[in-house]
Amino acid sequence: MSTTAQGVGFRSERGPILIALMLTTGLVAIDSTIVATAVPSIVHDIGGFSSFPWVFSIYLLAQAVSVPIYAKLSDVVGRKPIILIGIGLFLLGSILCGFAWSMPALILFRVVQGLGAGAVQPMAITIAGDIYTLKERAKAQGYLASVWAISSVVGPTLGGVFSSLGIWRGIFFVNVPLCLLAAWMLLRAFHENIERTRHRVDYLGAGLLTVSLSLLILAVLEGGQAWAWNSPQSIAAFAVGAVVLAAFLVVERRAAEPVLPQWVFSRRLLLTTSLISFGVGAIILGLTSYVPTYLEGAINVSPILAGLALAALTLGWPVSASQSGKLYLRIGFRSTVLIGVGLALVGSALLAVTAGRPNLIVVAASCFVIGLGLGLVATPSLIAAQSSVEWNERGVVTGTNLFARSIGSALGVAVFGAVANAIYAETTGGDAIPSVIVSASSAVFVAVVVVVLLVVVAVLAMPRRRAAAATPTAPVPVVAAD
Repeated sequence: MSTTAQGVGFRSERGPILIALMLTTGLVAIDSTIVATAVPSIVHDIGGFSSFPWVFSIYLLAQAVSVPIYAKLSDVVGRKPIILIGIGLFLLGSILCGFAWSMPALILFRVVQGLGAGAVQPMAITIAGDIYTLKERAKAQGYLASVWAISSVVGPTLGGVFSSLGIWRGIFFVNVPLCLLAAWMLLRAFHENIERTRHRVDYLGAGLLTVSLSLLILAVLEGGQAWAWNSPQSIAAFAVGAVVLAAFLVVERRAAEPVLPQWVFSRRLLLTTSLISFGVGAIILGLTSYVPTYLEGAINVSPILAGLALAALTLGWPVSASQSGKLYLRIGFRSTVLIGVGLALVGSALLAVTAGRPNLIVVAASCFVIGLGLGLVATPSLIAAQSSVEWNERGVVTGTNLFARSIGSALGVAVFGAVANAIYAETTGGDAIPSVIVSASSAVFVAVVVVVLLVVVAVLAMPRRRAAAATPTAPVPVVAAD
């Protein structure tokens, strides 16, 4: 049957697909908070405090560089096989991380997990864009956003419990039943009718992109730690990374089917929404990576409470995201995003100003306001991009937007990590001294404010677009449900 059936919800004809998408979204949503909460316990067990930002960066890098490939393939072979491959890789990576015996091993296994996440998150969002109209999508986003709300409580709570009990490996093993259930639901409920045509995947471009980003992130994260900023190693990493990135741009111009098509960046709406997504990624991971460490190290807050303070961020996001449809259908995408970025600026400024006097309630309130803002930024800007193209381009557009967010997260963690590590390095054992932890965290929160201001500039450059005229009134009839 076609997707023209009316209604959005569990009891509608597309209800089983919606449930399956919520399950797959939950994989990434829980992982985004549960790992950060357990960082102190992981470091205590296997060591490597100065390397812990790599636990996030390498995961995000693997996710980022794989998103464009998955997105391109999904427009060729369909969404279902790609999302199932992603779930399989995420499952394998989770099991390997659970058995990690050292920080280098954990970082390596996070690569596998990140490769899975690179397919899971964008495909879930793309499928929702395929089966729902613009008006329906606003309500469907509420359901998907509720997953982040639930995960914002479940993730930190589980992470805190596992950490307190000294069984941090459970944060990875909890993904096993979720992966199996999500895969079973998709196999049972989601079906596609795709016209097969011959395509060429830009593997050379994908390889060059991976190498260049890896070198640049390595240079930022290890500068001032493993080597001096002006050392030959640092200069070489930056220089070679830049050269390989330039080579990637040249290859993309000549590729028959580039992994990142130039038309994505030549359209003002797609370019600005990608820049917005880049900034959102940096903000999220800057807070996710350092809020728990800040609270636990500065005022000796328990992992559970630190995780719940961070949960306010991912709780505020779905609250506003679920209501964003009412706004952008009434006042347009740009105005909605402007309101959101204004809230994010207020929350991040409050966090930065009060960072010198750590307070659990203030941190939680700041994170909640930032989350409210980001919910009105990320969701409407992504839907604006999706609704400006047809089905055969929607995978690439969604993938590019989430690729930008992943790159922003990876580079954000690297830059924030470099800022914090530079302050820690000034004092022997500084990562265990409360006053030094406060100074380092304060610097990170100020950097987050700077990123929010850059997002404001990108939003102001976003073209005005009325939601009512952004997409046809009926979804593309290529997906069928039992």
